[in-house]
Amino acid sequence: MNTVTVTELRGNIYNLLDEVLATGIPLEIRKGGRKLRIAPVEPVDKFANMVFRPDVINGDPADLVHIKWEYDVDLP
Repeated sequence: MNTVTVTELRGNIYNLLDEVLATGIPLEIRKGGRKLRIAPVEPVDKFANMVFRPDVINGDPADLVHIKWEYDVDLP
């Protein structure tokens, strides 16, 4: 969770609010020894910004269990 002072919030409020809305991570504001929190009301879909990569796994992911990795990886 990001924490800022009231002065930092005042100087950068639009960027800080955009960051909270984009990430869903609440923002804490310190004022006189007390804390306030700005958080989105609706949950953020963290998978919405993922890039579709159709060639990452080509085939059945269950087949990865039976691959012999010891020839490709030098383990101590």
